[in-house]
Amino acid sequence: METCGEINNASSLKPHVAFLASPGMGHITPLFELALRLLTQHNFQVTFLVITTDSTVAQYNYLHATPHPDLHIVDLPPADMSGLLFDDMTAVARLCVIVQESIRSLRSVLLSGLNNRPKLQAFIIDIFCTGVFDACKDLSIPVYSFFTASAALLAFSLYLPTLDREVEGEFVDLPEPIKIPGCNQIQTHDLLDQVRNRKIDEYKWYLMHVSRLSMATGIFANTWHDLEPVWLKALEIEPFFADIPTPPVYPIGPLTKRIESASDGNADTKEVMAWLDRQPKDSVLFVALGSGGTLTNMQLTELALGLELSQQRFILVVRTPSDSAFAALFTAGVDSDDPRGYLPDGFVERTKEVGLVVSSWAPQVAVLNHPSTGAYLSHCGWNSTLESIKHGVPMIGWPLYAEQRMNATMLSDEIGVAVKMPVVGERGETVVVGRKEIEQVVRVVMEGEEGRKIRKRVKELEASARETLSCGGSSYEILAGVAESWKRQGCGMTTRTCIEPD
Repeated sequence: METCGEINNASSLKPHVAFLASPGMGHITPLFELALRLLTQHNFQVTFLVITTDSTVAQYNYLHATPHPDLHIVDLPPADMSGLLFDDMTAVARLCVIVQESIRSLRSVLLSGLNNRPKLQAFIIDIFCTGVFDACKDLSIPVYSFFTASAALLAFSLYLPTLDREVEGEFVDLPEPIKIPGCNQIQTHDLLDQVRNRKIDEYKWYLMHVSRLSMATGIFANTWHDLEPVWLKALEIEPFFADIPTPPVYPIGPLTKRIESASDGNADTKEVMAWLDRQPKDSVLFVALGSGGTLTNMQLTELALGLELSQQRFILVVRTPSDSAFAALFTAGVDSDDPRGYLPDGFVERTKEVGLVVSSWAPQVAVLNHPSTGAYLSHCGWNSTLESIKHGVPMIGWPLYAEQRMNATMLSDEIGVAVKMPVVGERGETVVVGRKEIEQVVRVVMEGEEGRKIRKRVKELEASARETLSCGGSSYEILAGVAESWKRQGCGMTTRTCIEPD
């Protein structure tokens, strides 16, 4: 029987798992955080395979910031993308083509023995890497999917092949919300981008990948029961999901990026944290739209002027405006131009007493963890959502692309930790929000009664997140159980540890 704290440090005896994430920090971050937990809490060896095509500086810095003797970062050979990528490709189609070409070498990499390390007990992938099933089948390596978004999107994704068979025409034209067995309904205007047009490659790629989820040995979900009780219960007990069949679903979240150290950061990071240190508790609105999010010139102008009108303290992370909502998705970590070139004339100077404008990137987790941060205007990407909840920060939802509309609605209407900015029209189209409306929403969250209610709710979930990740908590014990099964399949070790998470 395993006991907490029992560790065997001989690397040759430790079980070995591998990871592969598709490009983009939103996919890489949760898989890498799971890898670190297996290393530090469950005594594993880990090989983290990296798709190098279209990789970014931010990705490289993140993956190499935490060296560990049992962690091996292995770059897959760059893929020849000649004639395969086009300027008008959607983000998901581009990503899927890159992954497809990059994993052509995977079988030979696995057969090489991964630097003579022990046989793999498991291979963990994200939703866009299902080509790994083929490479691992003949090698008898169990493959697990890590679904990096919400349990709500996981349930919808598992239901999508049925929806595809039963519905003619576009899902966004359905007269009623989408009703998934045992789940809360999804409004058609909140549907993720990948399923809004069934004729394009993006839909075909997404449908293909989610149709293969049943091939996984298990599905890790970056969530926990207190956050999404209805969706997780349906995945567990609803006959529809059992009949697909759905592999066992393991809620092991929230797995989020570790807090960046200001002392290790660059001058911009130190400036942000020093500025926060001078602000009153819960007084600052943090405005950041993810690693890839961008606004149009008109919308960025309205956002800046709305912040100014609100007279609230703020940190505004901005990048060059674009008509594409995800223009920075494949260039994360690349410096932007001087924000004065595209913010309203005089805005930076007029707001210098209450605001801080940051170009391109800020240490998000450190900002959310700071006591001066009172709310977060967020694109509602799942990683950022979990980071905000984990640090007890209420949100203003400003969804941009992918499944962010679904997340924003769930966070405001179901979970109660956010107020939605009205950026989505009746058919899911993007709507320009004016400065006066932005001012009003910001004031509601920072000063109003509704803001106090969502702050109370998010503090409850902050405590729940801390509890579920602690030894004895649900997410910790679920991951420990899977890790123990891998150890039994390997060399019969009893090496479970019970180190409290950060």
